[in-house]
Order: sequence, then structure tokens, then C-alpha cells
Amino acid sequence: MPTFYFEREVRTQQSECYAILEDGKPVGRLDLHFAHGMVHGTLIVDESVTQEGIQELVTIVDEDIIDAVGVERDDFVVHVHQGRDLGVYANNEFGPPGNGNGGQAGA
Repeated sequence: MPTFYFEREVRTQQSECYAILEDGKPVGRLDLHFAHGMVHGTLIVDESVTQEGIQELVTIVDEDIIDAVGVERDDFVVHVHQGRDLGVYANNEFGPPGNGNGGQAGA
């Protein structure tokens, strides 16, 4: 069974964003948005994450992360996307992932 670690990147009153790591390697991203008794989530995972791993991630988010945030909620809806990371784009400066200047597809 994989061991996932969530590293919070951003927190506001209405949302949180996490990087998801497995054995120290990035394997996904989670964005949560809190609105009127509902939590909306977007879970993006690498192609290497199995269906069992995806279910484990959804369970961890539902039972641990959302409860730890302390948001009153009646429902949790999560959209799951699976694919490969093409990079991070920021401030119109593109470069290979990990160089601090963002990332570019195919780099």
C-alpha cells in the first residue's frame, strides 16, 4: 500500500492547495474549496497512481484533511484527473521544472 504525504502549499479562508508526495516523489495535487456546507475538490494524480491509490487518497482527504481543517460541511465532491505533469507556468517565465522559473511542456 502506498504511503502518501500531503504538503500544504496555499491556505485561504475558502481554499487549500496541497502537493501530494509518495516516497518523496511528487505524484499529484489537491485543490479544496469550501463553500456553503460543501467541500469541492480537484484531485490530479500521476499516471503511476493505481485505482486503489486514488481511492486511498480520496479517503484520506475525506476523513483526515477536511476534518483537520475544521470546516462544517454536509457534502464532499471530488473530481479526479489522471495524467502526466507538463510543468508549472508562472509570470510568463518558462523553463524546465525545478529551476525556479516555472516549467514548460516537454522540458
